[in-house]
Amino acid sequence: MIDGPAGPLEARAEDPSPDAAPQSVGVVCHPHPLYGGTMQNKVVHTLARAMQELGVPTVRFNFRGAGGSAGVHTEGIGEIDDAMAAIAWARRRWNCERLWLAGFSFGAAVALQAAPRANAERLVTVAPPVARLGLEKSPPRPDAAWLIVQGDADELVDAAEVARWAAAYSPPPELAVLAGAEHFFHGRLGELRETVKKWLEAGD
Repeated sequence: MIDGPAGPLEARAEDPSPDAAPQSVGVVCHPHPLYGGTMQNKVVHTLARAMQELGVPTVRFNFRGAGGSAGVHTEGIGEIDDAMAAIAWARRRWNCERLWLAGFSFGAAVALQAAPRANAERLVTVAPPVARLGLEKSPPRPDAAWLIVQGDADELVDAAEVARWAAAYSPPPELAVLAGAEHFFHGRLGELRETVKKWLEAGD
């Protein structure tokens, strides 16, 4: 349990190299809690796994009101504060400031908005729900190296809309489109993991 702004946050910390001091820490944000999203989501697990395979310890956590976390959902406002609490905990736990921040769907929107406050080094947003969460207003671009991963058969997030939105940023984030992949990347989680892992690895 992590101390959060609305009460304890349920979290899972995983360290692939517990005997070594990490160079970075990773935090991953889950999809919309009102539609069943939790830290156990397979895409969230896949993003954390990609980081762990590069030796980076990770924290997955449940937003307020999800799973065992206290509080109630606040439409993404308080959830940014929840993410900041998880980030602060991870940095203290591993005595490491360099942050890799990731999120899926609703969690992608939260991660994008938390990234500037957290001074994230790398940001991975998977299927960012541009129209659903007001992201078309284009939050400030974080200074982080930024990857968007989007399936072009996503039934919930329009891939063309994401591409237009991403292109409006300067510099634009890197956009990886997985042909035929739908929102939850069924049957494509291995490809998603390798895409994210290669991008993260290339930054070193």
